[in-house]
Amino acid sequence: MIYYVALIHKEPKSDFGVSFPDFPGCITAGSTIQEAMIMAREALAFHIEGMTEEGYKIPAPSSVDAVMKKRENRDGVAVIVPAPDLDTKALRINVTLPAKLVRRIDEATDNRSRFLAQAAEEKLAS
Repeated sequence: MIYYVALIHKEPKSDFGVSFPDFPGCITAGSTIQEAMIMAREALAFHIEGMTEEGYKIPAPSSVDAVMKKRENRDGVAVIVPAPDLDTKALRINVTLPAKLVRRIDEATDNRSRFLAQAAEEKLAS
């Protein structure tokens, strides 16, 4: 698995901000560090998937040492975030769920597949 360095920043009276030095413009935030880390995984995955779809080359990960040598990064806390599996081809599957659960899912989202995929990713990440 490939990991990228993310920087967590916290200003007084603000959420925990996350940025990726290897991906300028890829930023997110969370009200807690745990939420910020979950959001970081999602933001990185979304960013890489977009770059891949547009035909951009995905940069090799910088080392933590290289990132932290830059003065502008020193006020952040470095963490590593796993990159998504770039084999993002969707597979159609047949799943059997209780009707009550399907109704609850439908009440919570307008896209069952995305909802179930996000729930599985969150469960596997914990």
